[in-house]
Formats: sequence, C-alpha cells, structure tokens
Amino acid sequence: MSHILIAAGGAPNPLLPHSAEIVVGFIAFGLLYFVMLKKVVPMFEKAFKARTEAIQGGIERAEKAQAEAADALVQYKEQLSKAQSESQALREDARVQGAAIVEELRAKAQEEAARITAAAHASIEAERQQAVTSLRNEVGALAVELASKIVGEALDDQARQSRIVDRFLEDLEKSK
Repeated sequence: MSHILIAAGGAPNPLLPHSAEIVVGFIAFGLLYFVMLKKVVPMFEKAFKARTEAIQGGIERAEKAQAEAADALVQYKEQLSKAQSESQALREDARVQGAAIVEELRAKAQEEAARITAAAHASIEAERQQAVTSLRNEVGALAVELASKIVGEALDDQARQSRIVDRFLEDLEKSK
C-alpha cells in the first residue's frame, strides 16, 4: 500500500489521507453512529410516531365528522320533509276550515234571509187581514147605511146588520 501512497517522483499523494487519519475517522464515525443510534434515532422515531398518530387521528376525526355531518344532513332532510308535510296538512286544514266557515256563513245568511222573508210575509199577511177586516167593517157600515136608506127603516139590530153584511159580501165574492 505504500507504493500507492507515493506518487511518481517520490512525493506523497495529496488525494489520499494518511492511515492514521483513516483510523481516527473510523473511530469518530463509529462514535457518531453509536450516539446517533442511541440518542437521535429514537427521538426521530418518536416524532415520526407522534406525527403518524396525529395524522391518523386527524383522518379518523375527519371521517367521524364527515359521518356526523352526513347523519345531520339526513336528519335535516327528514325534518325538512316532515315540516313540509305538516305545512301542507296545515294549509289543507285551513282550506277545509275556511270552506266550512264560508258554508256556515252562507247557511246563516240563508236562514236569516228566510227568517226576514217569513217575518215580512207574516207582517204582510197581518196587514192584509187587518185591511180586509177594516174594509169589511167599512163596507158593512156603508152597506147598512145604504140598505137603511133604500128600505127606509133603521137597521139598528147588530145581529141583523152582521147577517146582511155577510150576505152582501158573499154575493160580491160570488160575482167575481
């Protein structure tokens, strides 16, 4: 090996280190390797393990949050569907109740109109009866007075006057 160390012309080769330097370099490298293996590598492994667990935990939390969000979305859609169906049912109930109220008001208005019409007919009938009675009395009085003048005697007897008036009115009705 010594002939490799010496270059042509007898001078040592500057590119090749001395053998003592190689031995010291191996010892220093061994010590550095041992220190790295015992102290630094476990710290790196611990940091890598913590980082892996953090990433894995983050992925699991993200998956769990995503599953919870999907469940919440399903619940929201169910609640929205339920609210829409309840809203539709309320609208239908309101429509039915509105129609019932309109029908009830219509029936009350018809009853009121019938009552007013019946009251008007009754009033008209009462007034007609009153008019007929009044006319009958006036016609009777006039007929008695006229008959008294024609016959020439007084018809003071109330029963006789009533019979004569009734007969006269019956004759008038028959002649119609």
